[in-house]
Amino acid sequence: LEGPAFDLYKKILEEAENDQNALKLIASGGISTFSELPKLAEIGCAGTIIGKAIYENRISLEQLEQFILNL
Repeated sequence: LEGPAFDLYKKILEEAENDQNALKLIASGGISTFSELPKLAEIGCAGTIIGKAIYENRISLEQLEQFILNL
């Protein structure tokens, strides 16, 4: 995994910011570490797809639980 496309997601969200229809962007692909999740949330992603990272034990369910509880 090469990591999320942070710059692309940020650009899409910035361009959609002035649109009357709210955009809910779900980040997918390249997410391999827990530390990427807060950064994706910070730039405005509404969610992430992290099935492979969980399957490969790169992100634990305990980490996710703590992250969600602290949102």
